[in-house]
Amino acid sequence: MKNSIPGVAAAVVLLAAFGPSAVSAAPATITGPTALAVAAVVAQYSPVLNPGERKIIAGLFDGNTRMSYPIRTLSVGADTVMCRVSNVAIADRSCEIVFKKGKRSLKGRAANEVFATLSLAGVAAEGAAGSMIENVSKLSCTLDLGKIRQNDGSGADCSWESGK
Repeated sequence: MKNSIPGVAAAVVLLAAFGPSAVSAAPATITGPTALAVAAVVAQYSPVLNPGERKIIAGLFDGNTRMSYPIRTLSVGADTVMCRVSNVAIADRSCEIVFKKGKRSLKGRAANEVFATLSLAGVAAEGAAGSMIENVSKLSCTLDLGKIRQNDGSGADCSWESGK
C-alpha cells in the first residue's frame, strides 16, 4: 500500500489549522450501559432531581432493576461538567458540575468517578499546564425506566458537546 504524500500533507495542514479540539467540539451521543453510568454519576449531585429520583437512578446503576419504581422517563442534565486531574500533583483531582439551579464542586474520589466515567464515554482529556481537563457542555441524559427494566440494552441515552 502506497502512502500519498499530498494526502498526508493535507491532513497535517488541516490538523495544524483547526487543531484537535475542532473534532472534539462536535456533539456526542451514547446509549446503553455507558449512558446509564454518565447519567448516574451526574444525577447524584443534581439539585433538579428529587431524592426519590436520585435513589432510583443510583439503584439502577447498582444493577437493581427489580426494585419497585414507577415506569416513566427521567431526565438528567447539566449545563457544564469540567474535571481536572493533575499529572504533577498526582493526588489532585476536581470537578465542577453546573446545573440550571446551582453547581457542585467535587474533589478526590467523587471527582475521579466523574472524570473516569466521562473518559469511558469517550470524552477526550486535553492537557494544559500540568493538568488533564475534560470539559462537556449541554449534557442531557434520558432514562426510560420501562426499557431499562426489559434488560435488552436500551433505555439510556446521553448527548453533550465537548471542548467548550
